[in-house]
Amino acid sequence: MGIVIAKTVLSMSFLVAFLGWLLIWIMLPTNTYRFEWGPHLRKKLYSTYFEGQGVNMLLFTFPVMFAAAFGCIYLHLQKKSEKTNLSPRRDGKCAQTRRFWKQPVMVMSPLGIVSMVELAFGAMFVALLIWSLANYLHSSFGHLHMHMGRKQTVWQAKFRSVSLRLGYVGNICWAFLFFPVTRGSSILPLIGLTSESSIKYHIWLGHISMVLFALHTIGFIIYWAITNQMAEMLEWSSTWVSNVAGEIAIVFALAMWVTSLRSVRRKMFEVFFYTHHLYALYIIFYVLHVGAAYFCMIIPGIFLFVIDRYLRFLQSRRRIRLVSARLLPSGFVELNFAKSKELKYVPTSILFVNIPSVSKLQWHPFTINSSSNLESEILSVAIKCQGDWSWKLYQKLASSTSPRVDRLEVSVEGPYGPTSSDFLRHETLLMISGGSGIAPFISIFRELVHQSNNTVEGRIPKIILVCAFKKSSDLAILDLLLPTGCSTSVSNLISQTQLQIEAYVTQDNKEELPKNKDIQTLWFQSYPAIDRAITPTLGRNSWLWLGLIIASSFLLFLVLLGLVTRYYIYPFEHPHGSLMPVNYHFSYWALWDMFLICASVLLASSMVFLWMKKKESNSQQGIGQIKSVDIQSPPVSSTGSWFMGPSQMELESLPHQSLVQATKVHYGARPDLKKILFDCKGPDVGVFVCGPQKMRHEVAKLCASGLADNLHFESISFNW
Repeated sequence: MGIVIAKTVLSMSFLVAFLGWLLIWIMLPTNTYRFEWGPHLRKKLYSTYFEGQGVNMLLFTFPVMFAAAFGCIYLHLQKKSEKTNLSPRRDGKCAQTRRFWKQPVMVMSPLGIVSMVELAFGAMFVALLIWSLANYLHSSFGHLHMHMGRKQTVWQAKFRSVSLRLGYVGNICWAFLFFPVTRGSSILPLIGLTSESSIKYHIWLGHISMVLFALHTIGFIIYWAITNQMAEMLEWSSTWVSNVAGEIAIVFALAMWVTSLRSVRRKMFEVFFYTHHLYALYIIFYVLHVGAAYFCMIIPGIFLFVIDRYLRFLQSRRRIRLVSARLLPSGFVELNFAKSKELKYVPTSILFVNIPSVSKLQWHPFTINSSSNLESEILSVAIKCQGDWSWKLYQKLASSTSPRVDRLEVSVEGPYGPTSSDFLRHETLLMISGGSGIAPFISIFRELVHQSNNTVEGRIPKIILVCAFKKSSDLAILDLLLPTGCSTSVSNLISQTQLQIEAYVTQDNKEELPKNKDIQTLWFQSYPAIDRAITPTLGRNSWLWLGLIIASSFLLFLVLLGLVTRYYIYPFEHPHGSLMPVNYHFSYWALWDMFLICASVLLASSMVFLWMKKKESNSQQGIGQIKSVDIQSPPVSSTGSWFMGPSQMELESLPHQSLVQATKVHYGARPDLKKILFDCKGPDVGVFVCGPQKMRHEVAKLCASGLADNLHFESISFNW
């Protein structure tokens, strides 16, 4: 009861903080704020320790940092009180409303699949941008005489005003830009999002801000040209905005934007990957351009991103023990890492992997296909060989002549994923995949294997897995449904859920099947002095520790900023009470802000991380607890061989036999998605799809057509 009350109080606090923060953004461009609210707030909230930054820090930075810090407490309480609910959903008004907002209403490129809630928030955000630009222009056009020069005409002044205000509106996009790419964020889970599902918002915001800043830059260049002020392009003012810093920032922005376009990113991923790291320089010159006061408006997103980025860096310094690898004949690899028992994650989570012997700098996200409940000491990721990096890894592993090989140095970041398993509440799970899109469904299947053995009340949902592959050799991917050392629990699950697997091989006929190849399983040597198990970066109570880092680093930043402002930037006090700077450079003030943010984050995060590392060492967790994962069993046979007749393979285990009986293979055919969807009976069918864009869009359109009220759609896409 106490936890419920605490969560309710926190929820209301977040709502009030968010609405207040949003109200300030709405009122900011109006004359009411400029001439009434602003002066009144500056007078009432004047501080000798923050000067011009104080009001913006309070109005724009504090509400989000408050929500981020106390949101961690909320998520901790939610995790503590949450129990897996396997009972069917009630079809009440709340469920119908939730279903309405989550259903796709627009399926089109380049926006992709857009739900009603996304459409509503997108429309409100666009309305905010239009509202802000309109009010900025209305306010500035009414006071042109305050900004017009002697040789400046009215239309030139208006042109300059439009160019300037486009930059102001672009700053609004920047206030939201970094939230979707903060992987360990406490903000995203509060609104039911994950970093991988919300990355599209980062893309949309990036495109909008790029257009606005490009128009802002081009507008000023044209203005300087028509007013014979081209020398302004080389000005780095010590008392106001630096034009040169803005020009350098837009050059970095253009490089990142061009290489992030879908056509470039898919063909030259490495170019996109390395160029996008220019964001650090972009931020620096952008802040030098806008100044400290405007920087305060966008600090929350950048502050939380810096915390997340540094914690990821600390985690990636560890060398993780790779226990084994399974190589499938279809060019699919399963890597099995050692993990601590206290590391828990939800199905469909992802892990970022770096293998220095393949590429020292590249990090790639992969779907986790294991269940932390079923496999307490193993974490597995599935990798489809589709690019240079994955093929180099496959060839490196396939070249081994012995099943026992030397260690492979690996670093990881994560896991990252949803905070709950709501998909388990459906009566029926219809999972549709194409190619490697089956990977997240493997983790769901394994989680259901665990639930089938541990559920006292409720029931396991019925499972229908529809998977499409190009070649018959790809059928071997289905073998990953069975974890290494699987037991008869799989058979129990199949009997409870009426498991139905419909596999489609689109480019092969049954009469033309290739010769079967076994799966190659490799076991890696263990080096306890070097390798470690994957552990939670901040321990078992990670949300509480993250909340402490956010709160302590932000408070430390405020203290340091106040001291620097009062005793270094504004060291002398005017007789009437106001402070006077000693010709302090405009850009240096912004540099102080950035430096103090980084220093505060590094200090607070390092102290907590070292404390957790010490606790882990004292409790003797890590590699010593995972010796049991060295299962000296022979490689299991390829699932692909199930469909080549019993003469070529003996189905020795009961789980294999059960999966064979539940599987139907269709050669030379594509799945009829419309028939499959509308044939699903029952009041509550959860439809999950992961695969090519065309497949996802077709399923989304069918679910949104309204021809079947029992279909609840959700796309799982990792195409960034």
